[in-house]
Amino acid sequence: MAAAQEKPAPESPGLSDVLTDLLHGAEGDAATAGPDQRVPFGREEMQLSFAPLVRQTAPAVVNVYASQTAKVRSPFDGDPFFEEFFGRAQPRAQSSLGSGVLVDPTGIVVTNFHVIKDADEVKVATSDGREFASKILLKDETLDLAVLKIESDKPFPVVVIGDSDALQVGDLVLAIGNPFGVGQTTTSGIVSALARSHIGVSDSGFFIQTDAAINPGNSGGALINMAGQLVGINTAIYSRSGGSIGIGFAIPSNMVRAFADAAKAGSDFFERPYVGAEFEPVTPQIAESLGMEAPAGALVSSVEPNGPAGKAGLKPGDAVLTLNGTALEGIEALDYRMATLSIGSKATFGVLSKGQKETIEVALERAPEGVRTSQVTLRGRSPFSGAKVAELSPRLAQRLGLRTDIKGVTVVDVTRDSPAADFGFQPGDIVREVNGQTIDTADKLGQASQQSTRWWRFTVERNGQMMRQVLRY
Repeated sequence: MAAAQEKPAPESPGLSDVLTDLLHGAEGDAATAGPDQRVPFGREEMQLSFAPLVRQTAPAVVNVYASQTAKVRSPFDGDPFFEEFFGRAQPRAQSSLGSGVLVDPTGIVVTNFHVIKDADEVKVATSDGREFASKILLKDETLDLAVLKIESDKPFPVVVIGDSDALQVGDLVLAIGNPFGVGQTTTSGIVSALARSHIGVSDSGFFIQTDAAINPGNSGGALINMAGQLVGINTAIYSRSGGSIGIGFAIPSNMVRAFADAAKAGSDFFERPYVGAEFEPVTPQIAESLGMEAPAGALVSSVEPNGPAGKAGLKPGDAVLTLNGTALEGIEALDYRMATLSIGSKATFGVLSKGQKETIEVALERAPEGVRTSQVTLRGRSPFSGAKVAELSPRLAQRLGLRTDIKGVTVVDVTRDSPAADFGFQPGDIVREVNGQTIDTADKLGQASQQSTRWWRFTVERNGQMMRQVLRY
């Protein structure tokens, strides 16, 4: 009888076998990650470089230099004796440095509002060393965006604006800008989070969060995806030291596109679609009362009966949960997505009304001008001297970032170095009362500001808060 043949004992897996299994596993996982999305595997892929992507996009990222002349006040101003010996206080030049992105070959540059705020002169320097004077086409403090225009006889390099809604947490991104004025710098990272709000940067509350290093001077620079497209404008960082700790925020490119289109169309302010309704956040208590599993969407707080929303059937107390099929995380998402839609189009609201879900189609219109009143610049010896005021309409309220259902007389603009500027008046302030007189028209405020008195008592509404002042002037 032939002896039974012994089977060889299985060998312990070697390191190469383990790596092969891991790589095959990574390749299998990549197949389920969706098109163009997978983790790198193999030595060759680990040695890949972002250099071609940087060469493609970096020439369209520029430096923005903003300067202004600030008036320096002296305690001896107006005193002939001291002015004769010490002279008048001389104006002092102030400057700020930021970044910008060329998005159109004709010279359209997008940057942050805070980079060029109050600037008397704004210059743009391209990556090849050329410097251009620029014109501010459009700016909006509530969005912290501004559009500049520079001129050349040759087309400028540009970055194509991508779809920020296509971003996912974990996507690779590059941040390009000029941190601390050291020169153009590129950093890499991932999308850390989407739809970030309440970060205290601007009234807009829909930011991309990234861990790509962003530092002072990066403001207005580009956040680039792996297709070489602009997906955000780098705007702010969270830091206790002033330097990057891996928490940066960018304005989504879909908002940037809408803003740049408005500037190219010649708009003097960024006009949002008007539906004739105001909204407020859905709190946990409100969500529970509406039978919702968790807070989401936006609660309708008021509706103009003759406005688009009122005509479509939207009612106070309804909760808007989706917009054009996209779920709304909160009121910030509604504000953001509404701002990116076109006036003249229609929007489909998914609404929870009296416990029932329904769909409402609302026309997106231009905010009504109302009874057109002229803007009046106040003069005379009063704290209001130098303030330009007008009676509120939905269109003017929208322009100033106010609720469109508010009535009253508002400050539209303030002349620099005027008494109104010295006393801290700001565009959007609503004057409610002056020396015991209720103010409901611009003419009444004009008459009240001409009073012959040194004592002033007035009430101003700012951001929904009433401020009462008593002062001698």
